[in-house]
Amino acid sequence: MTLEFPDNQRLAALAGAHQKHLVRLEQKLGVRVATRGNLVAVEGAPDDRERAAAVLRALYARLENGDELALADVDAEIRFALHEAESLPPVGVSTPTIKTAASRVARARSPAQGAYLELMRNYPLVFGVGPAGTGKTWLAAAFGAHLLYERRVERLVLSRPALEAGERLGFLPGDLKEKVDPYLRPLYDALFDTMGEQCTRLMESGTIEVAPLAFMRGRTLARAFVILDEAQNCTSAQMKMFLTRLGEDSRMVVTGDPSQSDLPGGRPEGLREALETLADVEGVAVAQFTDKDVVRHPLVTRIVRAYQNRDAAARDTRRAHKAEE
Repeated sequence: MTLEFPDNQRLAALAGAHQKHLVRLEQKLGVRVATRGNLVAVEGAPDDRERAAAVLRALYARLENGDELALADVDAEIRFALHEAESLPPVGVSTPTIKTAASRVARARSPAQGAYLELMRNYPLVFGVGPAGTGKTWLAAAFGAHLLYERRVERLVLSRPALEAGERLGFLPGDLKEKVDPYLRPLYDALFDTMGEQCTRLMESGTIEVAPLAFMRGRTLARAFVILDEAQNCTSAQMKMFLTRLGEDSRMVVTGDPSQSDLPGGRPEGLREALETLADVEGVAVAQFTDKDVVRHPLVTRIVRAYQNRDAAARDTRRAHKAEE
C-alpha cells in the first residue's frame, strides 16, 4: 500500500527523528514502512496495512492541526487502531480531544480513556478504577479544566486523603498549606500539565481548590467539578461523606486503584464498598481500566501484570488451602 502526503516537511515530522515513529509502527503492527519523497509505502498483511495506514493518516492530521508528535501519540493512535480491529464498541474517530485552555488540547491516549471521557460528559458521578499509569487522575483534571474553560462550572475542586504510603512521616514543618502540599502534589502536577500558567492565577482566585479530604466535611459543592483521587485510601465513612457533598449543577469523579490501598489492616475500604453499593444507582457510571490501558513507560504495563499474576496465584493458593481444610 502506498500513501501520498502533500507536505514533505510534515512527513518528516510524521516519521520522527531517525524515523523512530515509523519504527514504533513497524514493531507494534508487524509491518514494514518506507518513505520516498512524499510517498509512504506500507508492506504487510492486508489488515495490518490498513491499520498502519489509519494510524499514519491520523498522525498526519494532527500535524496539519499544528500539533507536535511524540512516541506517546504514536502509541495512542495504535491503541485506537487495534481497538477497532478487535470489534469493540466504537469510541469515535481517532483520539477524542478536549480543549483545556486557549492554546491547549488534551487527548485520550487509549480507547478506555476515550470511553472515560464519554462517561464524564454524560454522568454526574463517575468512578475511574484501575492500575497506576492509566491516566485516571490526569484525564479527570483535564476534563475539569475543559469544563472551566467552557464556563460550564464555576469551580474545580480536587481532593485526596492525606495518608502516607506505608511510611510514617511524622510532623511536617511549616504552616497548614506546607504540611498538606506533599500529599496533594500529584493533583497540582496534573493541573499544571493540562492548563499551564493560568492554573496559578485560578488557584489564587479560588476558582481552583486543592484540599485534603478531611476538609470536605460540612461543605456543599455547587456548580463545581469535584475530583477525589487515591480513593482506595478512603474509609467507608469518608467515602460516604465525600459523595454526599455533591451540590446543584455539580459533577464528581472518583479515581482509585483497589490493589494499592494504604489503609491500616482491618479498616473497610470505602472505594470497594461504594462500587458495590452504588452499582445499580441511576446517574452513577464506572470506567474500568486494565493493564492494557497503561500509558506510561511500557515497563509499567509489565510490572502491573506481574503483580496481578502474583496476587492471582496467592488467591489460588489460599483457596486450595481452604478446600483441604
